[in-house]
Amino acid sequence: MATAAEVNILEAQTREPGNKNAARRVRAAGKVPAVVYGAGKDASVIEVDPRQVLRILHSESGHNTIFDLAMGGDRVKAMIVDWQFEPIKGKLLHVDLQRIAMDKKLTVTVPIILKGEAEGVKTQGGILEQLLREIEIECLPADIPKSIEADISHLVFGVDLRVKDLARSDKLKFITDEDRMVAHMTSVKEEVVATPEAAAEAAAAAPAEPEVIKKGKQEVEGEGEAEAKPEGKPEKAEKKEKK
Repeated sequence: MATAAEVNILEAQTREPGNKNAARRVRAAGKVPAVVYGAGKDASVIEVDPRQVLRILHSESGHNTIFDLAMGGDRVKAMIVDWQFEPIKGKLLHVDLQRIAMDKKLTVTVPIILKGEAEGVKTQGGILEQLLREIEIECLPADIPKSIEADISHLVFGVDLRVKDLARSDKLKFITDEDRMVAHMTSVKEEVVATPEAAAEAAAAAPAEPEVIKKGKQEVEGEGEAEAKPEGKPEKAEKKEKK
């Protein structure tokens, strides 16, 4: 895992806006097309080193890492808000960056980490099921936690863990609905296997249906790139690589 010293800076160079061919030329030169926006400034198209981006994404704080974005002689605080990987080869295709004002609150998502062993697992033979793995919070950039930890040792059948049960500090505001279920106990349902006699009776009772041949076309996803998006958090087109 990368250290803080290795991920506290991302070097960038400006580039001319272009089409897909221009983006391919950037990648062929060993860089990745990117766009940076936010902090009341116009969006700018840039190119960055994919190795530096991956160090940030694989760091302890992942995409919530606040780093210095260095362009020429200027440096601004920034963070990664969106990224795209090529689905087959797994190469980084595009990165969206947001300028950060350290005195203004952000809305980010952080992982929920369950701690302990549920009583329902130890004494009731149950299975712990985690339904919510991330929570959306609002806080200052310096107060972004690496994760939200939750003790689940008390969970038994009939007792669940919800967002409102998570520990929080005065520096954090939970945006996710407080009634959303985070984890609960569940059990394995036994599969009922039909006997040969029962299967034969069901087949005889079922009405005959004509055979239908379904046709469809294979869709090929084209390469896409967002050049200069408006200010705001974009939707993720290709899901991020987990830290």
